[in-house]
This record gives sequence, structure tokens and C-alpha cells, in this order.
Amino acid sequence: MTSSPRPEHLTSHHRETLRRIFQHPVSHNIEWHDVVSLLEAVGTVTRRHDGKVEVTVGSETGFFDLPAHKDTEIEAVVGLRRLLAAAGYSEGAAPS
Repeated sequence: MTSSPRPEHLTSHHRETLRRIFQHPVSHNIEWHDVVSLLEAVGTVTRRHDGKVEVTVGSETGFFDLPAHKDTEIEAVVGLRRLLAAAGYSEGAAPS
């Protein structure tokens, strides 16, 4: 069994991306490649043949559409919040 990374194992860039995902109101300019980098640091990301991305963090799995542009869609940010919160993450912090 593997544990989730501790906060000190996330780079400052990953912590900033995590903060922006949990920011209210939803940020409109979170770049998708930053999100993928964070997700790869805390879980696994698999690009599927149907144009979706499968993300697993801990025991939580979610499916997201690839954005049409460089920025993450608002609906995806809301879904990422749910996935990360269910896996024990919060604004700027990994689960203990």
C-alpha cells in the first residue's frame, strides 16, 4: 500500500496549482499542463482513446475531458476539487 505524498514532497508550483484549484471563485486560467503535472505528482493520469483523461488519486478515480484550449474548463476544476478533496487534499495541503 502506498501513501499519498506529504506536502513537503509537492513542489511550490504544485502547491500553487492546488491552491488555484480550490480558490473561490473558480479561477478561469489554470493551465491544463500545470494540472496534469500536479496530478502526476499525487496520482496517476491516463489518456484514454475516447478523448478523456482518467485520473486516480488514492482510492478516488475521475474522468475529465481534454480542454479545447490551454486553460482548464471550469467544470473540470469543480470535478478536480471533488476528486482531490475526496482523496484528502485541500487548498495547498496534501493529506497527512
